[in-house]
Amino acid sequence: MLAGAHGYVLKNIDSDLLIRSIRAVSNGQSILNPALTQRALDWIKAGTVRVQSLSPQEERVLALVAEGLTNKEIAITMQLSDKTVKNYLANMFQKLHISRRAQAATFFVKRQA
Repeated sequence: MLAGAHGYVLKNIDSDLLIRSIRAVSNGQSILNPALTQRALDWIKAGTVRVQSLSPQEERVLALVAEGLTNKEIAITMQLSDKTVKNYLANMFQKLHISRRAQAATFFVKRQA
């Protein structure tokens, strides 16, 4: 949700509820599985859902990810090894509480707005 998702359903959801959830999100509503609502509220109340600040190098990697560059292209652009780029991404994903490049790009774009 911090990375811009408007809904979250569990993988064991039945097909009818999945379709209703997709339609609800497409109509501008937010969906959060009731089993996760209390956990999310607890995280927010406890302040554990904080986005840590990124290092200047991680910021540069994030911008290049948002441009659609691959790890190899980022490595060439920044004169780093592929492994170093991969490590920056792993650290960045952990700090931002995300797991995908698309989420990183979304985070970058929303933060720029």
